[in-house]
Amino acid sequence: MSEEFTGDELSDKLLPAVEEQMSSAETAFVKEHYDRLVADGEEEQEAKKMIALCLVDEVEQMQQDNRAFNIARYEQMLQFLPVLPE
Repeated sequence: MSEEFTGDELSDKLLPAVEEQMSSAETAFVKEHYDRLVADGEEEQEAKKMIALCLVDEVEQMQQDNRAFNIARYEQMLQFLPVLPE
């Protein structure tokens, strides 16, 4: 039986993935956007949650379109933060 989560619950579950991405050379852009958000006055946890919401959006779109993870789309969404994907 699969669990269904709201966007906020799912983003909370993905916070460890965001933290892992922040320390990975492959996804260094995640840390850059996190640092930008914090420098602009966002709380650290809130910045991570915003990033996680972008990750949720990409994962949901990936499942809907039955395609691989689009890292370029994910990075593009992060560029628009603090405006969240709709």
